Amino acid sequence: MNEIIARLERIESLLFDLSSERVRKEYYTISEVAQIVGRSEYTVREWARHHRILAEKSRVGCGNSTEWRVSHEELTRIQNEGPLPIRKQIG
Repeated sequence: MNEIIARLERIESLLFDLSSERVRKEYYTISEVAQIVGRSEYTVREWARHHRILAEKSRVGCGNSTEWRVSHEELTRIQNEGPLPIRKQIG
């Protein structure tokens, strides 16, 4: 029994070390957010387009190319609360 407890404590320690090493990014791409929350890129992009998540467009590479990016804080909010409700259009 003591052997099992010692082994579990070792596993816990290793898991803690791994979670500490996880890289926290300031911003995530739509693809990264989709993978993390288990949704398709299309769905996450539509959430951004319809303001259901707080995302911003940023320039990428040369030229006028832009792509959505989501802050770490917003990703955490999405994981905890999900996307914001659909806004009703007035007018």
